[in-house]
Amino acid sequence: MKRIGTIDRPQTHDPRNQAPMITATSEPVGSATPDVTIIGANDSRQNRTREMQLIPEALARAHMHERLREAEDGRRGARLMSARRMQRRAERASMRARRALAIAVMH
Repeated sequence: MKRIGTIDRPQTHDPRNQAPMITATSEPVGSATPDVTIIGANDSRQNRTREMQLIPEALARAHMHERLREAEDGRRGARLMSARRMQRRAERASMRARRALAIAVMH
């Protein structure tokens, strides 16, 4: 038994093999949009399909770029904190050395 496709489950997903839409005869002429010719439709369909297949890749690339930028910002912040910590340590060492020198000169 041959099953005829429905709207939810078409017989085929390829628009070229689907049955053409039949306009109702009760509609006044010229009320609907004109039929679309399919000259060049295969190229546009193929480009659209290719673009749609590349969308997840582009999203992943943008996501990865954003994560790399965030990681670089985090590393820059960590380097700044480390530099400040080392600067404070050096200042404390300098103050200890000055104090030790002052005590040595006084005695």
